[in-house]
Amino acid sequence: MPNIIEATIMTGHAAGEDVLIPRIPIIPSDFPFQFKRIQFHVRLSFAMSTNKAQGQSLKIVGLDLLRPCFSHGELYVGCSRVGNADNLYILVPNGRTKNIVYPETL
Repeated sequence: MPNIIEATIMTGHAAGEDVLIPRIPIIPSDFPFQFKRIQFHVRLSFAMSTNKAQGQSLKIVGLDLLRPCFSHGELYVGCSRVGNADNLYILVPNGRTKNIVYPETL
């Protein structure tokens, strides 16, 4: 669907709710000519792997765990990149995931 973005709300009273974001027509009135542009009302964000995030401090972290962690300590690294737990958002199926720990590496 080129005119709709499918998304899941991550925070607030509607957290977990699936939504559709349509393109919005914008018609500026402060130009001597008329035109209309159509754009999605979204905010720019970036994604990186958990390994790439290791050693970095981030203001807001969102973890997509629809596919579970696959390496030792990956969940810990992902969760510990943010200084304030209020800025950590985790998307997991059924509200549960596994932390992979290999005791022989400890």
